[in-house]
Amino acid sequence: MIGLMEDYSSWDYLPVDHIRTPAFNSGVVSEASNGNKEFSVSLDAAVPDDILERIFTLLPIASMIRATAVCKRWYSIIYSSRFLWTHMLPQRPWYFMFTSNETAAGYAFDPILRKWYDLELPYIDKSSCFVSSSCGLVCFMDNDNRNTISVSNPITKNSKRLLEPPGETLPDYSTIAIKVDRLSHKYSITVAKSKQVPEDFVRWYFSVYKYDSWSGTWVTSASEVFIGWRGGDDSVICNGVLYCLIHSTGVLGNVNPRHGVIMYDLVGESSGTSLMQTSIPVPCSLTCGRLVNLKEKLVLVGGIAKHNRPDIIKGIGIWELHEKQWHEWHR
Repeated sequence: MIGLMEDYSSWDYLPVDHIRTPAFNSGVVSEASNGNKEFSVSLDAAVPDDILERIFTLLPIASMIRATAVCKRWYSIIYSSRFLWTHMLPQRPWYFMFTSNETAAGYAFDPILRKWYDLELPYIDKSSCFVSSSCGLVCFMDNDNRNTISVSNPITKNSKRLLEPPGETLPDYSTIAIKVDRLSHKYSITVAKSKQVPEDFVRWYFSVYKYDSWSGTWVTSASEVFIGWRGGDDSVICNGVLYCLIHSTGVLGNVNPRHGVIMYDLVGESSGTSLMQTSIPVPCSLTCGRLVNLKEKLVLVGGIAKHNRPDIIKGIGIWELHEKQWHEWHR
């Protein structure tokens, strides 16, 4: 890590407001064929809207947001053009880290411009929360009550507090996932809740709730009682399918594998299909696992457990799910 930091000696730390500072200026151009007479040329007047749109699609996201401060015309093109946001070049994901356990403050790193930005996260009281992101939108769920949910664009500073989802107010385990539709700019959020049946060590309630931005309401998508398994704290949406990590409780002797992945079709609603029937065992015994959406493919990153010592990690593995089969990338 130290060597990597030394290679990036040109990194700059900037407040997030720096993204909005003007970056372009019209100037005075000399024309030799006109007796060296100087005249003012406005790039804004010379380039039509459709050409500007295509130029903006080539910019890093931070540079494009900064360009909105140049003039009203550029601001209007960037924020109102559907073509622009649906034809942008793939952006490298930003890295964000909280700097305190008590406050929702932190720094974001732009890997293209190699700059750090100081970001404020509205509606977030502290960093103890569940986080999911998609296409620049970040969704937060408070860790204390699991019902305070907000959606934010950290760059534009636009935020929205959502209605509380239905179901258990204090579940034992919860997970959240968000997915943005690039064409319509609408987004969907899923919350999966798991709670132990009272005085029952075998059965666990498991429910999935879905929020759609175009309707502004929550619906109960699925509800089931698991036997010997419980929900976890990680999920992701890939190509319209919700994947949730589940954990074995061990009370029925099902201790290996300790984890599994269940699937729920958010488009087809998986009507009448048991969630446990969609369960896929993990490729090997894991100490922990995280699900990642990589170009609409499900990727599992997990700590590989030692033989006969399932709580001790001996390495890290990366697998991709293809037609319900795990293909190992690296370990």
